[in-house]
Amino acid sequence: MTTTAIFGAGVMGETLVSGLIRSGRRAGDLVVTGRTPDKVRTLAEHYGVRGLANAEAADTADTLVLCVKPQDMAALLEEIHDHVVPGNAVVSLAAGITTEYLESRLPEGTSVIRVMPNTPALVDQGMAGISPGRHCTDDHLAEAEALLSSCGKVVRLAEKHLDAVTAISGSGPAYIFYVVEAMIEAGVVLGLPRATATELVVQTLYGAATMLRETHEHPTVLREQVSSPGGTTVAALRQLDDHKVRAAFVTAIEAAAARSKQLASGQV
Repeated sequence: MTTTAIFGAGVMGETLVSGLIRSGRRAGDLVVTGRTPDKVRTLAEHYGVRGLANAEAADTADTLVLCVKPQDMAALLEEIHDHVVPGNAVVSLAAGITTEYLESRLPEGTSVIRVMPNTPALVDQGMAGISPGRHCTDDHLAEAEALLSSCGKVVRLAEKHLDAVTAISGSGPAYIFYVVEAMIEAGVVLGLPRATATELVVQTLYGAATMLRETHEHPTVLREQVSSPGGTTVAALRQLDDHKVRAAFVTAIEAAAARSKQLASGQV
């Protein structure tokens, strides 16, 4: 079994640790690092993993998973550069950090994988896009896929598509929460207690998502099943069309993809 070091003891770092352990990975095969010693110590004690300094963790690990903030990446790469050896895989979960950026700051030939995760990984329902760098091996790509599969689903794709992945699944939960907020507010306006409106909306969302996943029907088919001619749903959908909600969503997601591309090119 390989040793995996997770650099960064924040939310995503802990999410990976807990997901890997739940999926059967031995705690003894996991190492965690972080900028806050108390946080690392708490994480290590809670999950039974080892807490080490960055350089020592890099020396110990076969797979190095970088979960630090984008602005902290350059300093981390400089610190571990001399401790990355042939055969290591370096997996980055930092938004906007390209494989080219990583490869240029690591030893020549390092096997690099870039990942775009999302927050539902916190409840084992994540959606991650992964892309290999120039020197990435099939075995290392499979290892990265297994890591992310511990807390959700994974899709492999070319790096040129990661801006779209960022815009759709990376930022996507925020769009859903935005719609949920609006639906709850509508319920309150219509006289429902906020707690009741929230329960109605959340369960409706969960049920609709489950139907999409389990029936494998196209969303248009499922929508039409709810939309009786001249009924309440059609009246509501007409208002959404009149307000160009569909077009607004497409435009918003295009804007998110464009911003992702700007961040990846170093524009702040």
